[in-house]
Amino acid sequence: MESNRTKTAIDTVLESNGLYAPHYDPAVVSPRPRLHLAVITCMDTRLSYRAMGLQPGDAHLIRNAGGIVTTDAIRSLLVSKYLLGTKEVMIVNHTDCGLMKATEDELHHRIEKDAGVPANTPVTFHAFSDVEQNVREQMKKLSAHSWIGDTAIRGFVFDVHDGRLREIQP
Repeated sequence: MESNRTKTAIDTVLESNGLYAPHYDPAVVSPRPRLHLAVITCMDTRLSYRAMGLQPGDAHLIRNAGGIVTTDAIRSLLVSKYLLGTKEVMIVNHTDCGLMKATEDELHHRIEKDAGVPANTPVTFHAFSDVEQNVREQMKKLSAHSWIGDTAIRGFVFDVHDGRLREIQP
C-alpha cells in the first residue's frame, strides 16, 4: 500500500543519509577538531563550512541565531576546549542578519501574535543593529569568562554579498 503523504525535507535527509552511511568510516573521523578550532556563528544557511574554508572535521561549529555568546554557547565551547582540545575561537556574524531587522520587543510581539499565545518561559533574542559592534560585544563577553584563559579569540563579519570574511578588531 502506497502512502499519499508528501515527501518532506526530513524524508530527503533520510534518503541522503541512506546513501552516505555505507561509505561512512568511523576510523577517519574524530570528535576532536583537526585545526583545534571552534567557531561561534549564526545559524544562517549562507555560513557553511565551505564559506569559511573549512572541511567537516576541521572545527566545532557552535551555531545559534545571531552568533551570540550565550550561556549554552559557552558551555559547548568549554567542552570543546577542555575535553576536545580547542585552542582558538572564531566568532563569525554576517551582514543582512535577521536579528538586525527588528528590535527585541518587535520580535516578541510578532512571534506572540503568530503563535497565538505568550511565551511560557523567558526568551531573549539578542537583537542588534550594528554587526561589527555585535561581534566586539561577543568577543568581550567570551574573553571575560574565567575558564576561557589563554584561548585565542578573533571576530569576523561574513559579507553575504561577496562571500568574504572581514576581521573585526576588539
